[in-house]
Parts: sequence; structure tokens; C-alpha cells
Amino acid sequence: MPVVLQLTDVSLTRSGTTILDGVSWSVDSAERWVVLGPNGAGKTTLLQLAAAQLHPTRGTVEVLDSRLGRADVFELRPRIGFASTAMAKRIPASETVLDVVLTAAYSVTGRWSEQYEDIDVRRAQRVLAEWRLDHLGDRRFGDLSDGEQKRVQIARAVMTDPELLLLDEPAASLDLGAREELLQLLGGYASAPAAPGMVMVTHHVEEIPVGFTHALLLRQGAVVAAGPIPETVTSDRIGETFGLPVEITEQDGRYAARASYTA
Repeated sequence: MPVVLQLTDVSLTRSGTTILDGVSWSVDSAERWVVLGPNGAGKTTLLQLAAAQLHPTRGTVEVLDSRLGRADVFELRPRIGFASTAMAKRIPASETVLDVVLTAAYSVTGRWSEQYEDIDVRRAQRVLAEWRLDHLGDRRFGDLSDGEQKRVQIARAVMTDPELLLLDEPAASLDLGAREELLQLLGGYASAPAAPGMVMVTHHVEEIPVGFTHALLLRQGAVVAAGPIPETVTSDRIGETFGLPVEITEQDGRYAARASYTA
């Protein structure tokens, strides 16, 4: 399978602080990765590099066969689906749900004077239906619940059939019902043969959808472990990543963690 993301000895420094330190990692189009780590581990920064939103201080980042620093990022970004809290803040609260998804065709976050063809509208309506949002097409984005907003962001991210899909904490702040509905949808999408390579950032092993295949563990900007989920999401490695003893359990492809302190 073709490699859609390749980081080689990547470091990123801001104001004298190292955010990522010597990260080497690759993702191919058939893989669905979850990135786990504590706050400040560099997860969101890693995703911003993958989305061609940032450039590394050192090392090389290749996204869809284009090297950052040499490629036209304005041509590259429309090929990448990206959903994040920062992106949601750029969407006008008054925008209808249909237009939030539709405007992905022009890589803009608010509808202005663009002209859309009927095929674009039909595509947006189909994507909304796939993510169980078709009944919300005429609603204002700002009036939706957190769970609905997060699903709209993902629908927007997949609107253009991206070659790489990046999701930054899509289940954060959701209640149990909204989280489980989202994870079910993500698992179904990830398992589809036509789905692109995927990378999802989270803090919690409980949020790993069924259908995801690999895990990258980060701590203080460095890689602790990377590989297939059963070999990587283990008690020892998760404990090392988060800096405390934990017990990891798995049932039917879903994971759970609990602290395992001894008296």
C-alpha cells in the first residue's frame, strides 16, 4: 500500500521549547492509526504537521508524496481531511449544517460567493446521511450539541474524498451516548475498503474505534512505541507513556484502562 504520511527525524521547537523530538513514523493508505499520550505530549502538533499546517524545525515531513517546504500547501491541503476544535472555531455559528459540509469543496469555512454544482450538493447530502446528520441540514451549526458539531466536522472532512483523514480528539467532551454513537460511525468508516489512511488523536484507550489498526504512543514529544494496536496498547507501554502503572483490558476490539496502584 502507498505511504500517505512519512516523518523522518522530525523535531519542532517553539520559543525555545521542544514540542516534538526526533519523531520518525509512517502511515500507509490501509492503516488507521490512533495517537495516544498525555497532555503536552505533542499529539496535536504532530497532527498539524500531517495536515500541512506547520513545518518542522528539523527533519522531513512528506504528505501524499509532497515534502513540506517544497510543496504548494494550498494545493496539498484540499487532499487532506482535517477535523479539530481549532477548525470548528473558524466555522460561523450561523452557517447551516449543509453549507458547513458543502464549503469543504472550496476549502473555505463560510459560504460567500462560491458557485456549487448540483453534484456537490448531492454529495454533501449523501455524506450527511452517512453520518446520521441529514435531519440537521437546515440547522445552524452554532445551535448543535457538541456531539452533533463533531460529527458535522468529520462529515465536512470526508466531503472531498480525502486521501488522508486526520481527526484531533473527535470524542472529547462527549457524553457516553454521543461518544459511543461517534465511535460506531468511525469504526464503520475505518473498516470500509475505500476509506483513506486515517490518524486520530485521543487521550483515552476507551476511544479507540473498532477497525483501527495501529497505535503511536507519545510522551514529551518523543515516540514511546508504534505498531499494531494489540502489540502497542499494552499495560507496560501505556503505563510508560502516561507515567503511572495501569492495567489494559480488551473485549471485542474495545479497550479500557484503569490505574493499578498497589497498597
